Amino acid sequence: MTSRAPRSSPALPPELAGPLRRALDSSRDVTVFVDGTAHRLPAEAQAAVVDLLARLSDGDAVQVTSVAELLTTSQAAELAGISHSYLRKLTDAGTLPVEYRGSHRRLRRADVEEWLRGQLERRDPAGAPHGADAAGSG
Repeated sequence: MTSRAPRSSPALPPELAGPLRRALDSSRDVTVFVDGTAHRLPAEAQAAVVDLLARLSDGDAVQVTSVAELLTTSQAAELAGISHSYLRKLTDAGTLPVEYRGSHRRLRRADVEEWLRGQLERRDPAGAPHGADAAGSG
């Protein structure tokens, strides 16, 4: 699990903010260039980038941070294919990291998926096929 600190950017000076605001007002097409290669952003990412640029063009400082997808214990247990009580035991033992929102437990989807991959690898470290055919019965 990668955790990145929020990144802050100061407000743009007026000589840069003005042209950016005019460009945003005339178009909503956002294409990002990375090492000279154009990448058209999907709608969700495009909306976030346009919002960020609009805030900068308004003279605002901005801060970008990540938000992990948090699951309820019911959602996490369903994702992992285990009972709610077993999931609670895993969080109590510290096997699965948990965050509390008031008295409610929340788990990061990435943590549950990582734990599940680890369980699958322990069951089948050689990567042999699963199922009835793998056991030799037909």
